[in-house]
Amino acid sequence: MTQLDTGSRPGTLKLRVGDLVEVRSEEEILATLDENGELDNLPFMPEMLRFCGQRMRVHKVAHKLCDTISRSGMRRMDNAVHLTGARCDGSAHGGCQTACSLYWKEAWLKRVDPDDAPAQAPRPARALLPLLEVNSRRPPAEDGEERYSCQATELLRAAPVCLPFRDVRQYVEDVRTGNAGLLPVVRAFLIALFNRYQDISKKVLPQAWWIRGGRRWGGLRGMAGERTPTAELGLQPGELVRIKSKAEILRTLNDDLLNRGMGFEEEMARYCGRSARVRARVDRCIDEKSGRMLRMKNPCIILDDVVCAGVYNSNCPREFVPFWREIWLERIEEPRHV
Repeated sequence: MTQLDTGSRPGTLKLRVGDLVEVRSEEEILATLDENGELDNLPFMPEMLRFCGQRMRVHKVAHKLCDTISRSGMRRMDNAVHLTGARCDGSAHGGCQTACSLYWKEAWLKRVDPDDAPAQAPRPARALLPLLEVNSRRPPAEDGEERYSCQATELLRAAPVCLPFRDVRQYVEDVRTGNAGLLPVVRAFLIALFNRYQDISKKVLPQAWWIRGGRRWGGLRGMAGERTPTAELGLQPGELVRIKSKAEILRTLNDDLLNRGMGFEEEMARYCGRSARVRARVDRCIDEKSGRMLRMKNPCIILDDVVCAGVYNSNCPREFVPFWREIWLERIEEPRHV
């Protein structure tokens, strides 16, 4: 199979948040992919086939992303969006429960008018599925363990260019696309500037000149020592919980802000004190760096409508679903209806 050259691809759509699009048919998408089932090094995954022919709204324009593999900061992505309600269910990747927001290249979409007649129901996936399934695996590890390939594991190839915080074009793009308003964009820049100072000050300045111990914005500091506590609540989907206060959670973290290997971040601290419903128990996820399936000794919890909003991270539009240790949560009674 030969990937279409740039001149034969559908034109750039210049999408904005809220635009209505239709996911192209399997045949149209197949024509954009190379022999690895990729477009511009971004895989089209088996989990995405079920959306072919559906009409969906643009949730975020994915013109940048945070690097969670090598921690290089923000990286630039071209001609891609996230669609409302389109998350990976892990069905073709060993049941991974990370629930990543899928990336959609504009070449896989087309603009539609709400008054246009809907497209015919797509035929069952046939030609594309075998290619995608083969390319959803990496060569096995030395010990024979199965390894996976997905959009999350390949993001450094799909977004190879680093995006410095001082590149103001990214903030202009945030506003132009509707990803964020002017005030959140200004706040994001100032937070990034503060974090940059903190990182540099710890390397070159005397400790007396450090602000709040050189900690990044949010000022989190673990207090539990090396052996962190644990708790098992047996939480189940649908139960109502309260996220504990920041002070309570910090007492469960070590100096690296980890609890039994699970990280707690500034973005998660924004939800402290709020109530939410348990969406699922999580016991497996793919390691983005190695492609290995990680299996948790102690399952974690994901909560309804709780995502990383990128407030402290340059308004990154990825919207990760955070994992919560049960020790960071507590059951609360259901509200009584009068």
